[in-house]
Amino acid sequence: MQHGYQCGMLWGSTLAAGAQAYRLLGPGPQAEAGAIIAAQSLVESFRTLNKKINCIEITGIDKSSSSMQMFTYFLIKGGTIGCMRMAVRYAPAAFSEINSVLSGKNIEAPSAPASCSAMLAKKMGVSNIHAVMAAGFAGGIGLSGGACGALGAAIWIIGMNSIREGIGKLDFMNPKATDAIGRFIKCTDYEFECSKIVGRRFEDVNDHAAYLCDGGCSKIIEALAAENH
Repeated sequence: MQHGYQCGMLWGSTLAAGAQAYRLLGPGPQAEAGAIIAAQSLVESFRTLNKKINCIEITGIDKSSSSMQMFTYFLIKGGTIGCMRMAVRYAPAAFSEINSVLSGKNIEAPSAPASCSAMLAKKMGVSNIHAVMAAGFAGGIGLSGGACGALGAAIWIIGMNSIREGIGKLDFMNPKATDAIGRFIKCTDYEFECSKIVGRRFEDVNDHAAYLCDGGCSKIIEALAAENH
């Protein structure tokens, strides 16, 4: 939604990791854990290639930028070509990371729920595969502490639902997504980043699962799911 947080390539590759986790492990906490662990590797791979993971740090552009700033970056400075080159570099690295994590070791299934974003997806009524696809968003994508993964999952699901309802192509100004952001920031005192909302970063999948089992972020998840109620 152009707020400048994690690069869209990270959100997309994390969805791909979740899809592969579902294919290999089916639904449930083991697949969700696999998606989160793969997302951790995806974040580090992206950081290694590009030094930064947030769009605003890479492009200098977000929703507050003027039309002239966007024109300068994308057309005069060739920002569109630069982002395409990043995608070309990152895609094979992401593919390799996903396969390495999900094929190379046994993944322990934590106590359910394993992922805040998968938990939110289920409350929004999506299929099992879509819930696992969203799982890696947990903890700000791979527990990295960035912009809230549950919010990211809600925006993604709202977009899918809009297409299913025949509203048309995805829109940065989707009013239902904007409403979801409004409900979210009321719960978080206008914070977007997981580490700031929670007050720490999660050590691992089990740490995050234990937090959810204790009711962590339940108000945020309920607020984001309210659009479906």
